[in-house]
Amino acid sequence: MRRPLVAGNWKMNGDSKSTVNLVNGIANGRAEVINAEVLICPPYILIPRAADTLNGRDDVFLGAQDLDINESGAFTGQISASMLVDAGCKYVLVGHSERRALYGESDQDVAAKFDAAQKGALIPVLCVGETLAERESGDTETVVARQLQAIIDLVGAEKLADSVIAYEPVWAIGTGVTASPEQAQDVHKFIRDMLAVLSTDLAENMQILYGGSMNPGNASALIGMQDIDGGLIGGASLQAESFLAICKSAN
Repeated sequence: MRRPLVAGNWKMNGDSKSTVNLVNGIANGRAEVINAEVLICPPYILIPRAADTLNGRDDVFLGAQDLDINESGAFTGQISASMLVDAGCKYVLVGHSERRALYGESDQDVAAKFDAAQKGALIPVLCVGETLAERESGDTETVVARQLQAIIDLVGAEKLADSVIAYEPVWAIGTGVTASPEQAQDVHKFIRDMLAVLSTDLAENMQILYGGSMNPGNASALIGMQDIDGGLIGGASLQAESFLAICKSAN
């Protein structure tokens, strides 16, 4: 039985004070979240402050928003998997649409980061999804399949078992536009069916999250779909009340 996972991607937001307040708010309301696992992904510099605030709690997981493929060396400004683990992280996002679109990360770049994350004892949250132009041209499944195949080609299908997948339609990120539950379900089912060709167990156990303007008003309908196992939340994760409301929608 797949357990829902709700992940908050803070993006480039927050400071020390707001981090303490937000993490305390989430931790204080965590007991009301019965079914879902809870993950927060602060900016790099705020991860230690979040870890200190959690003070060893194991019911709110920490993750990072990105990582470098290298373990160490002359890579100014970069952060490695071992650094993230040392800071308290269990997860890391790879292939977020903003990394692909704004920083030019290719499918092969994302696959290399996926591999580095796993070799560094992190669970990658692999983000896949199509642009508006790709959806309108009927290429959603082609794009998503290509993005998944890049991972399979590099590390093998079996390594997907130690990961999470997040479907994030690019046209619904930060726009206020959300895929309907049925639209999201269709793509989630496509992903699960693609995995089922590789392994029935892999498909049945894979957590597939929806990321695309999920909020307290639509979370229940989205997470209620058969193949949607939670959410990757952007703006709504910056307020404890709204983030917890989404988490509780999985109850």
